[in-house]
Amino acid sequence: MRLDWLIRMKDALDLMELKMEERLDIEEIAKAAYVSPFHFQRMFHMITGMTIAEYTRKRKLTLAAQELAMTSSKVLDVALKYGYDSPESFSKAFRKIHGISPSEARNSGVSLKAFPRISFHLSLKGDKDMDYRIVEKEAFTVIGKSIQTTWEDGKQTRQIPKFWEECHRDGTVAKLSSIGNEGNLFGICLNMQPEKGDFSYMIACQTDLTSGKEGLSLRTIPASTWAIFPSIGPLPGAIQGVFARIFQEWFPATGYEHSGAPELEVYPLGDTTAENYRCEVWIPIVKK
Repeated sequence: MRLDWLIRMKDALDLMELKMEERLDIEEIAKAAYVSPFHFQRMFHMITGMTIAEYTRKRKLTLAAQELAMTSSKVLDVALKYGYDSPESFSKAFRKIHGISPSEARNSGVSLKAFPRISFHLSLKGDKDMDYRIVEKEAFTVIGKSIQTTWEDGKQTRQIPKFWEECHRDGTVAKLSSIGNEGNLFGICLNMQPEKGDFSYMIACQTDLTSGKEGLSLRTIPASTWAIFPSIGPLPGAIQGVFARIFQEWFPATGYEHSGAPELEVYPLGDTTAENYRCEVWIPIVKK
């Protein structure tokens, strides 16, 4: 299964590279990998640490810099070739990556950044079992507080821990713990737009309430099939490691893919800094 996955991902990357001068058609790219667009984009980010938008932007600006340095092509022509509507937007993006203007890229001896194309390699680890269970669960309601964040440039790794700190400080966590009907708190990734990397993150608890409370809103988590993975160890390091293994090891080795529904972090009460703290990751799945 892993070898098949590796071949399919390579085919998808080859197609992305072939069409670097065109507007990205994520449906076509995902089809080459034999998975849904959502699953392909989520896998790509979790394996590479970049959204597809980030990756293609860096690749296009690498190719644009090479063309400007080695040919007499006009800046406007190169900008249009790589999908920029104006010299101004191209120049701004170019400077952000290379630290110089497009016209300066023609100067002899100037330093340019080269962002190479990604390749995937098969890694047969097998040194550590990955426990999981599959559970069917009907739709349920949660109540909580949310923020907008993004995977781009790893911002979520800074913003989400800060959000938890704020919710502890302002009493949100205590309020949720008092009204929840199962004793667990959730960290929920909602409204995921993996191509851009944007999503909502909600700190919540399960509830039977039919209307929100002050500062808190209701959301329905749809009926799903969940792959549930235990995490043992202090937060956030332990659970981040579980997420990485799910996408780097578990998905490539199984016949499942992400359904596109919300992802859940399930936190029982306890000392989240303890070496034996146990929580869970719930990933919504469908059979390929």
